[in-house]
Amino acid sequence: MKINGKKLIEMGFKSGKWFPEAMEYINSNELTEVEILEYLEQYRPAPQIPLLEKPANFNINIKAENELEETNVNSVIGSMEVLMKTPTLVNGAIMPDACPTGSTGTIPVGGVVVAKNAIHPGMHSADICCSVMLTDLGRVNPKEVLDVAHSITHFGSGGRDRSTQFRFPMDLLTEIEANPFLNNQKCISVARSHLGTQGDGNHFLFIGTSKKTGNTMMVTHHGSRGFGANLYKRGMYIAEQFRKELSPQSLKQNAWIPFDTEEGKNYWKALQIIRKWTKKNHEVLHDATLEKLGVEKENRFWNEHNFVFKEGDLFYHAKGATPLDPKFMPDITGPRLIPLNMSEPVLIVKGKTTKRNLGFAPHGAGRNMSRTQHRKSKKGTVEEILKEETKGLDIRFFSNEIDITELPSAYKNAETVRNQMEEFGLGEVIDEVLPYGCIMAGDWQKNAPWKIKNRNKR
Repeated sequence: MKINGKKLIEMGFKSGKWFPEAMEYINSNELTEVEILEYLEQYRPAPQIPLLEKPANFNINIKAENELEETNVNSVIGSMEVLMKTPTLVNGAIMPDACPTGSTGTIPVGGVVVAKNAIHPGMHSADICCSVMLTDLGRVNPKEVLDVAHSITHFGSGGRDRSTQFRFPMDLLTEIEANPFLNNQKCISVARSHLGTQGDGNHFLFIGTSKKTGNTMMVTHHGSRGFGANLYKRGMYIAEQFRKELSPQSLKQNAWIPFDTEEGKNYWKALQIIRKWTKKNHEVLHDATLEKLGVEKENRFWNEHNFVFKEGDLFYHAKGATPLDPKFMPDITGPRLIPLNMSEPVLIVKGKTTKRNLGFAPHGAGRNMSRTQHRKSKKGTVEEILKEETKGLDIRFFSNEIDITELPSAYKNAETVRNQMEEFGLGEVIDEVLPYGCIMAGDWQKNAPWKIKNRNKR
C-alpha cells in the first residue's frame, strides 16, 4: 500500500516535518495496512489537555487597607483564579506588592506560580531576569559615588555606540552562539551594544548608606534589555505552537514549552545564558564606578525577581518576586535586596521557605494605579511635585526630564508592604540602605529625536 501526504492527512495526521521520513519508510518497506497503522501510532498527537476545573491552590499574602487597594487586590485575585486553571500549574502565591498587568488571567506583578515540567515565557515576561545588585564601597562620599556612576551609566532606548561599549566576555559569546534560541546576528549585536545599559521605566541606580555600618552602597536595578526581549519573543512564538497542539483552551499569554522536548531544554539553557549576561550587565557598571573612584569593593550580592527557577520537575515562575531560598540561586553570595521607592531604604533581607511564601518575598512596593491614573491625580508642576516628594535627596533623571510616574506617590505605601512582609513571613529585614540619591531614565521620550522632528514640522 503506497502512502502520500494527502493519505496521511485523511488518516487524521497533521502535516509535519516527519511526513517525508514516514512516507519513505512505509513505501520502501511495503508495509501492510495493519503495519502502517502500528508504525504511525508514534506520530499520533496526544489528546488535548483541558483547563483545570478548579484553580490550583495559591496563597494570598496581601491585604487591602483602603478603597484603592481593595480594587487592586480584587483584580489580582481574580486574575490569579483564571491563571491557576492552566493545566500545568500546581501551586502559586501573591506577594504584598502585587498589581495586575495585562488582561484577566495574566500573571500579576508580585505573582509566583509553580508549573510541572513546563516553562511559560509569558510568566517571566519580556524583561527576563530583571534584578538588583548591591556593591559595598566602604567609607566613600555618597555624592562622589553618585557623580561618578552618573558619568558611567546609560539609560534610555537603544545601546551604547562602539566607542563606549564594554568588552564582551568571549566565553559568554561562545555560549550564545551554541544556543539555537540566541544564535542570530540581531541577538548578538544587541547583547554587545546593550551591555552596561539600564533602560527606562522603574530601573534605577541608587546610592545610599548602610543603616548598620554607615558604609556607602551602590544598588542597580535593571534586566536583560533587548537581549532578553529577543529571547522572550522567540519563546512566546514556540510556546504558542505547543499551545495550539496541546491545550488550545489555555490563554495565549499562558502558553508553555514542555521541558522534556528539545525546545524546552534549549530554552532553559537560553534562560541561564540571559541570567549570566544580566549579572554581567550589573557588574560592568559597578566595576567601572569602583575603578574610576579608585576603591575596592567590600562586598557584593545580587538577586533576580523576573525569572524561572527549577527544582526537580517543578518550575517556579516569579513575576516580580524575590527568591528567598538559596536553592533557587546557584551563585548565592549574600542576602536579598528589596527596593521600595526612591525616598525609602532598599531592604536587605533573609528568610526561609514556608507553605505560604513558597520560598519567595516581594520585589518592591508595586503600584495601586496605572501611570496614566497617577499622572492625572497629581496637581502642580513636575518640579514642585518632585521637590515635595523627595526632600533632602539627590534625585536625577538621565534624560533631564522628570518622570513623575516614578516618584514615591506612584507606588504602594512602603510601610504597608513592610508590615505585610512581617505578617505573612516573607523575609526578615537585616539591614537597610538609607537613601542619598538615585538616577532614573526620566521621560526620555519627551525630547526624543522623532518627537522634536514632529514638533518642528508643526
